[in-house]
Amino acid sequence: MKIRHVVAGVFTPVEDVELTTTSPEQGFYWIDADVDDLALLQPLFSLHDLAVEDCLTEEEQRPKIETYDNHYFIVVNSIRYDDEEIFLRALNIFLGRHYIITVTKQKINELRAVKPILWEQEVSEPDRFMYYLIDLVVDNYFIVGDRIEVKIEKLEEDILMHTKRSHLNEIIGLRSEILWLKKVLGPQKEVINILNKKDLRLIDDQLQKYFSDIYENAVKISENFDMFRELVGNLREAYQAAIANRANEIMRVFTAITTIFIPLTLITGIYGMNFDNMPEIHWKYSYYVVIGIMIALGAGMFYLFRKRDWI
Repeated sequence: MKIRHVVAGVFTPVEDVELTTTSPEQGFYWIDADVDDLALLQPLFSLHDLAVEDCLTEEEQRPKIETYDNHYFIVVNSIRYDDEEIFLRALNIFLGRHYIITVTKQKINELRAVKPILWEQEVSEPDRFMYYLIDLVVDNYFIVGDRIEVKIEKLEEDILMHTKRSHLNEIIGLRSEILWLKKVLGPQKEVINILNKKDLRLIDDQLQKYFSDIYENAVKISENFDMFRELVGNLREAYQAAIANRANEIMRVFTAITTIFIPLTLITGIYGMNFDNMPEIHWKYSYYVVIGIMIALGAGMFYLFRKRDWI
């Protein structure tokens, strides 16, 4: 657990957690804790039992906001894209008048990235801290969206260049990924909308208006995911069309080959009959003539098919 006294974006370490229970003359306290620290923090700040229980749960948490007498409990999902995999990590926030407590189970990059922003903006209020933190969380969804868009473009290029059966699995995986992200973003968007519109006494009225900007970003991300889902649907249609086209090409080649061999088969069938009265059979050049006719006929038909782009 790390405790900092924040004044105008400047961080001062605090050793004694009990000092944070009283409001400082300036600034606020930021307590960056993990779930094991809640046993100590809960009685000090009168954190609600249900909120603490949500932090301790092993299941994925749904983004939400709960308002209690002396604090708010907000859950948002941080997102990471590592090694072609997407990870969600719950960021639990307890917001009070003079403090903000962030509780996480895993490392969350936004908690590190927010520090220079607090210094640059000279932040001295916990609600403004929360605003910049949630803004970073939502912005990371844009990064994930950009990577998904790159994957879609690359997959589209691969399908057009050389279609493989493995592409279908990639399309299905992408579609599932996008639907899952859409499902994750929905509740998060609702939380931001509440922060934007609901009368919340622990959040400054002027600051609430800025949450509308985050909400608009969340809406835009949601629309991007809808667009990606349509693009993936188009990819599936392109894949099916490419497979059908390849099958047609194969059938066309087989048909052309069969057509070429039909007259050749007819000739060999005629001269395979056991009739005594076939004068040309006894001609010494008959074999070479028939072979020549068959070669010329096959080559001529092949040339005709190629000229008409049938094969």
